[in-house]
Formats: sequence, structure tokens, C-alpha cells
Amino acid sequence: MITEPTRVATHPPIVERVAGWSVRHRVIVVISWLLIVIAAFAVGQHLGTSNTNSYDPGQAGRAERILNEPAVQQPDGEAVLVQGRSAGQTFARDPELRQTVQQVVAALRRLPATAADVQSPFTSAGLVNGQSALVTFNVAGSPSNDDTAVVPALNAVAAIQARHPDLTVAEAGGASVDRTASAQIGQDFRTAAVTSLPVTLVLLLIVFGALIAAGIPLLLAGTAVIAAISLLSIPSRIVPIDGTTSAIVLLVGMAVGIDYSLFYLRRVREERAAGRDTGEALRISAATSGRAIAVSGLTVMISLAGLFLTGIDVFSGVAIGTILVVGVSVLGSLTFLPALLSLLGTATDRGRIPFLGRRRAAARPSRLWGLVVRAVVRHPLALGGLAAVALLALATPLLSLHLENPDLHSFPNSVPVIRTEEAIGQAFPGGPEPAEVVVTGANLSGPGVSKAVTALHAQVAATHGAIREPITTALFGASLPASDQVLVISVPLNGDATNATSVNALNTLDTRVLPATLGKVPGISYAVGGDTASNTDFDAQLDSRTPLVFAFVLGLAFLLLMVSFRSLAIPALSICLNLLSVGAAYGVMTWIFQDGHLQGLLGFSAYGGITPWLPLFMFVLLFGLSMDYHVFILSRIRELRLRGASARTAVTDGITSSAGVVTSAAVIMVAVFSIFASLSEIEFKVFGVAMAVAVLIDATVVRGVLLPAGLALLGDRAWTMPGRPRFRGSERARRGGIGVRSRKSEFDLG
Repeated sequence: MITEPTRVATHPPIVERVAGWSVRHRVIVVISWLLIVIAAFAVGQHLGTSNTNSYDPGQAGRAERILNEPAVQQPDGEAVLVQGRSAGQTFARDPELRQTVQQVVAALRRLPATAADVQSPFTSAGLVNGQSALVTFNVAGSPSNDDTAVVPALNAVAAIQARHPDLTVAEAGGASVDRTASAQIGQDFRTAAVTSLPVTLVLLLIVFGALIAAGIPLLLAGTAVIAAISLLSIPSRIVPIDGTTSAIVLLVGMAVGIDYSLFYLRRVREERAAGRDTGEALRISAATSGRAIAVSGLTVMISLAGLFLTGIDVFSGVAIGTILVVGVSVLGSLTFLPALLSLLGTATDRGRIPFLGRRRAAARPSRLWGLVVRAVVRHPLALGGLAAVALLALATPLLSLHLENPDLHSFPNSVPVIRTEEAIGQAFPGGPEPAEVVVTGANLSGPGVSKAVTALHAQVAATHGAIREPITTALFGASLPASDQVLVISVPLNGDATNATSVNALNTLDTRVLPATLGKVPGISYAVGGDTASNTDFDAQLDSRTPLVFAFVLGLAFLLLMVSFRSLAIPALSICLNLLSVGAAYGVMTWIFQDGHLQGLLGFSAYGGITPWLPLFMFVLLFGLSMDYHVFILSRIRELRLRGASARTAVTDGITSSAGVVTSAAVIMVAVFSIFASLSEIEFKVFGVAMAVAVLIDATVVRGVLLPAGLALLGDRAWTMPGRPRFRGSERARRGGIGVRSRKSEFDLG
């Protein structure tokens, strides 16, 4: 029989003291929390999110910084495709096609505030290819306002298309694609926010069987997300914060906020069902679930902090946002949540769902998981080995993982501007964007640079198509001192900007052509920008920093778990299991999105690769989030060991008693992540599906089979440090283990 010895302690753990203070001042804490959230929202609305520029690493980033200077900023280029729908409709033979091109040119020239430098296929070479013709222009006005300034041109082109239904008349370019992407991401964010709340509420009603109890996790998660997203207006002055960051903060905030509330509220219900009053139930919950929340939150934040080591701007913004929302969720769980539960008392079980509420309020152990775990503990090697082999099989597609930016495949080709961009690329191959060689230094208009540019033209034939004409130059800041002028040389590259052909062409330009031409001019420097250079430098930075991020996350997580559980085996086992579940999720991600399975069901077009930044980001986030369940279960097992249970009994009872809440939390998190799989951008789809699969694997196979198998094989060795005496639960309990303490003045509700 497991006893619950009394602990005499003059200084209870900090988590318990914080919760006790919050309970004693429950009205003040609840009101203060809500006022803080309102104040954060007001600050966010007042400051607004600043559009801090995000620059790529390497020389592409240096080029981008120069190109973003006011005197150098270049407007976005747009192209209008006029194309016959049949093979016989060629520009040379079809009068309607030529007439339509004239109408497009005339319409754009009537919009000087929108379209500048309009180029017609009648007067400019290279803008006609059989049945296709292009009219190109630059968006007029400030480059920072291109996505708005382009609207009149889009409307004019749409009107001409309506008059010529037998032809394709469509516009695409930097401004129109950016406008569509921003609108689509904004719509995706609103869809995720609106959809996640009712889905989560329904699942919480099923979990708790009562309306009040179901609303508490939503209240904590919702207020944490509102506060965190609002406060992002402050760091947005320093690092880039965009719609994608806000969407990820929403997702992570809802996930951890609901998880923490479930852990805490479920333990309070369990203690009440055992006959304890609200104050005692809250004290025990603070000492157990509260401690697990603190350890889990720290682990999540440490994992996310690893993103800073990448040295990539966009990762820094995401890291700040996610760390902020996790920190706010932990703070709310340790203060606002116990205060609110104390204020409500037994009213948390009001609004019960018929035929469900009474059974859920009892917070009984899971019978199903009890059967599974007992079987695993009896046969740990066989069942654990079988589960490990299954996860390794799921991870097999990871061996063929190919990292490649989606470019136009970010959105489905059902989006009109994406379909037009692809049609332009097919009709006029040569890459959507040229490499931009940004040259700075003295005397850029002098004979030395002019000679080098001439030599650059001469290199085209020697590269055998890697670079091509037309190579163009533009001098910016002609009225400025010579040292402040910038020369931009546009060099078209072979390929589609993201494939291996483009990367090889860039390498030829960077290692052979430029050193032999501009590299021989003294007093100048250059950096290569453009889509291909940006992607290449980004990937190179990611490759070089990924081992450092892995080492940082795994090392600090190991130390934190070692200190928390006073064991070397527990953190080692935890890391191995997390890596196994992450690998399985990566394998499923590769099988679906790289290999092209389930395209019709999920609504995407496979392009043979995975966005390079996703695997690293998902590793960091998955490793952190999986610790929610892991720390919670391990804490429950450790609690039973401290009370004197044997190693196997503690494993069986600990997992069985916590399996219900872990399964419930996992179902909710899987549902929220699955919502992202329904959004339009492929990065969101990959992220949502992979995270949902990982959480599902983590909460079932890993925590229900592999964890008990590993702990059963380790036995008492799991809970000891090398060189220390074997773990003896009853003795540890007498020396200060977690138990029921007679003194409860800190949680006195009188």
C-alpha cells in the first residue's frame, strides 16, 4: 500500500509559494491579469507592428541592405502576359492579339502614377515568343507602397481581359504577388483564429463535461495569445515580425495554454474526487502539476531560444514571439489559473453536459491505457522494440529529404497570379529574377568599371548558358558623392531561380565570372543578390548553424531534466524518445509533401522538396512541446516513487493516471494543428500536418509504449545519479518528498 507521508518544510518550493500567494489574493490576481492583458492590447494597438526589414545572411543580405537604401530602392517589376489560347494565335499572325497588346500598352501609359517605364513588344526585343507577348513596366511611386500602387494596373488589365475572352490577358510580378501573398496569409490567419476556437471549445466540453471547466483553458490560452501578439509591437522595432510570426504565436499559444490548463485543472478535479477541499487540492496541484508546468515551460523556451543561434532575422522574430507567448502562458498558469480556480471553487463543474459531466468530473484513471501500459511493463523489450521499429519505418523517407524553396509553389496554382507567373515562366524561360550584382566604391562610372562590365558581357558565351543576356546596368545616386553611388548589374541566370541549374549558374557567376571581371578593378567591392543568391546564402547559413542549434537545445534540455529529476538516465531516455518521434514526423512529412502523396486531399502541388527552414524550426518547437507531456508524466511517476511505490508500479500508475489528460491535450493540439493543414500556403500545410502527426505519435506510441518500456528496463537506475545510493522512495519522502503536507495556511481560503 502506498502511503502519503507528511512533509515538514519551512520553505515550500517557489511554485507552491507563488500559487499560494495568488490564492490568498485571488480577486486581485484575477482582476490584475485581465487588466494586464487589456493594457498589452492597448499598447499593441497604439504602437502597431513596425515593418522591420528582414535580410538574408551572407553577401545576399549585404546586397539587400544596399538595395533597400532610399537612393537605391528599385520599384517592383510587373509583366502583362497576352497569349493566344490556340497554337495558331501567334503575335505575328493574329490581329486581335496585336490589338490587345496595343490596348494594354495604352492603358498602362494612361496611368503614370501606377506604371512607369512601360515596355512594348512592338518596340522592345525579347518580349515576343510565338503566341505569347509581354508588356512590362515598373510600379511607379515609392517602392514601399508597390502592393497598393499596382491596383489600378491590375484593374485595367482585368478590364481588357473581359473584352477579349478568347485570349489570356493577365498580370503578375513582384508587387502583385506580394499583394496576393499578404492578403492570403492574412486570410489564413483569420481562418485559423476563427476556426480553432469553436473546435477547441467542443473538444474541451467533451474532455471536461462541463461548460465552466471547458472555458477556463480557453480563457487562459486566449488571454496569453492576445497579450503576446499585442506585445510583439515592441520587438517589431528591432526584428522582423510578420503575419506568419503572428500565426505561429497563435498556434503555439493555444497549444501550451490549453495543455497547462488541462494539467492543472485535471489534478484539482482528481484531488477533489479523492475527498480534499479546494484549498488542499490547489496546494497539491501547485506542487505537482504546477512544478511540471514550470519545468516544461522552461524547456520549451530553451528550445525556442536555439533559433537565435541561426543568425537569421526571421528566426529571431519567431523565437521572440513564441518564447513570449510560452512565458506568458506559464506565468498565467502559476498565478491567474490557481487564483481563478480558487475563486470559482466547485463552480468549475457547473454547466455539466448530460450523460458526460459526472463521469468526467470524477477524473478517473484511463482503463485502456492501463491495459496497454501493464502489458508493456510485463514485456518491455518485445513491445518497446516493436514500437521503435515502427517509428523507424515511418522515418525511412527522411533519408531522401531534399530541401528546396517552394518559390511559386508556396500557393496552389489555382491562385490567378501564381498561375500567370508560371505561364510567363513557361513562355519566356530564363528565371523569374536575375542575379543582381551590387557594386560600391569610388569612380563607378569610370573606365575601369566600364571595361569590367564589357568583359562581363563577353563572358556569356564562355559560361555555356549559365549566364545570359540581356545584362543591364543602372547607376543610382548620380547626384551624390562618388563614394555613395551604387551600380546595380542585372545578370540573368539559367534555371528557375531555385533549382540546381540556377545554383550552378550562380556559382559560375560568383567564382569565375565576377572575379575575372569586376574583381580586377581596384577600389570597388560587390555583393550578389537576387532570388537565387538569397536562397543559396540562407541555406548555407542554415546548414552551418543547424548542428549548433541541435547541440544547444539537446544540451540545455539534458541539463534541465537532469536537475529537475536528479537523474542521468531520465534526460538521456527523454532525448532519445523525442528524436525518434521527430524523425518519424519528418518521414511522414517527406512522404506526403516531397513525394506528393495526398495532394488532392490536402490541396497542394508537390514540387519535390521541403522548405529549408521548416525542419529546423519544427525540431525546435516539437522538442519543446513534446516535453509538455513528457515532464507531466515523469513528474507523476516521480511523485509516486517518492511516496514509496516500486519502480514498475510507479510507471504503471503514473502513466495510467495521467494518460487521460495527456490524450485529451494531444487530441486538442492535433485538431488545432490540423486546421493549419487546411490553409492555402504550403508552408502552413507542411507545418500543420507534420506537427499534428508528431504530437499524435508523441502522445500515443512514445508516451504510452516506449516511455514505460524504457523505464521498466531501467528500473530503479532511472531515478539515481551515478555514485549515489539506489533510490528508496519512502526514505526520500521522509526527507522532503512530494506528499500531503499538514500545514496549508498558504492555501487557506477562509
